[in-house]
Amino acid sequence: MMLRLIPPPVWAALLIAATYSLSLLLPFSADLPEWRHKPTGAIFIAAALAVLFFSMGQFVFAGTQLLPNAPVNSKLVTHGIYAFTRNPMYLAMTLITLGAAVWVGQPLMYLAPVAMYLIADRVFIPFEEANMRRQFGDAFDAYCKRVRRWI
Repeated sequence: MMLRLIPPPVWAALLIAATYSLSLLLPFSADLPEWRHKPTGAIFIAAALAVLFFSMGQFVFAGTQLLPNAPVNSKLVTHGIYAFTRNPMYLAMTLITLGAAVWVGQPLMYLAPVAMYLIADRVFIPFEEANMRRQFGDAFDAYCKRVRRWI
């Protein structure tokens, strides 16, 4: 599928840029004072970055690949944040797009997290889960039964 040729972090950046540009062309104000939406957006982004770097760190410490299209992942990581969500990196990227939308305060930007969720959930995650199922078999199936895809 052509959508998989663009890496997920690039999708997140493109969606933020596209919805921000759209909000400049078609400005609709949420009429929230900046002191409300900017700190809230910053909190979303900071929390998302913490989730992203923590989940990446768990892969590094486990000695497995960060890239989902790596030919072989050496370990199935199921502890830490991966005990609560099977896809913390996608969750983080979706939350970053949500944080950007809240930060800017333009309603059209809320299309970015919806689109990021759909791209991750329909394009990337099924492909990655099929690869993991082939490689780890019953262990991955048991993990999927224990832990939700998102949260």
